[in-house]
Amino acid sequence: MAKWQGSADIELSDRGRSQAAKAAQVLAAGPTQFGAVWTSALVRAAETAAIIARELRLDEPSVDTRWREAHAGEWQGMTPDEIRDEWPGYLERNLRPPGFEPVDEVVNRVLDAARHLLVAHVDRPPALVVSHSGVIRTIRRHLGADGDRVPNLGGTWLHLVDDEVWVGDVFDPHAAPASSGFAEDPGDEAPSHRVDHRLG
Repeated sequence: MAKWQGSADIELSDRGRSQAAKAAQVLAAGPTQFGAVWTSALVRAAETAAIIARELRLDEPSVDTRWREAHAGEWQGMTPDEIRDEWPGYLERNLRPPGFEPVDEVVNRVLDAARHLLVAHVDRPPALVVSHSGVIRTIRRHLGADGDRVPNLGGTWLHLVDDEVWVGDVFDPHAAPASSGFAEDPGDEAPSHRVDHRLG
């Protein structure tokens, strides 16, 4: 059974490495030419980012700790069943233990990282960030999009519109044929001054 990893620094499994390599091949075959790869400092993200950067023939990924997954506090390393036993009713009511990193703190650090990166890439090819599913869901909810679970190694587009971070479509590397790329750039919602950036 899956455990609530949070910001525990867990290594990438052999299966994870294989999945990262396949996703990297889809990205390499797609229409978007990325200019850089950034990553969370957590080793499972950093290794995924390194695999992708090699396939895209880009420099080693740059690390920004602001892209890390939320710290799960007392729940870190626990299975859902263990949480239900020790914290009855919390999951059902969408409650979190006191040590869980607050959502507003996650939003603030991630938006700060996104804005910094998007501004840096105004006149450059888009950057690709390897982060975590909880981060992606949190930022999508905050920016008014659905916060459904993203597919494994999927992600979302982020854009800079008039100095504000906007969220675009979710993409799924398992659903996108290699000939059409990892994801189509949504582009419709941004009226002007859009800079694209993919968070996955």
